Amino acid sequence: MFSKVAFVLSALVLAVSANDQCNTGDLYCCNSVQAANSPSAASVLHSVGAVVQGITAQVGLTCSPLSVLGLGANSCTQQPTCCTGNNFNGLVVIGCTPINL
Repeated sequence: MFSKVAFVLSALVLAVSANDQCNTGDLYCCNSVQAANSPSAASVLHSVGAVVQGITAQVGLTCSPLSVLGLGANSCTQQPTCCTGNNFNGLVVIGCTPINL
């Protein structure tokens, strides 16, 4: 079982590295990625005290970090993303770009 997990995670790292999709940020697994000015994202941003005006980046909603090592149950069944901005306890992460693996 460990070898399967290691193989999948190695493929994940290689896919991300090969495509340069996340060379400046952190990998997250988010329930959704939306424009910061969308009603649902703006509501969450406001609830955590983030200033919404002028934010044009996409934000990840309900995110958890993806570890490169992948120890434990660390898989993403939602949207894998690369995020470069602030993380508000995983509720919202600013500066996210969905990635395809």
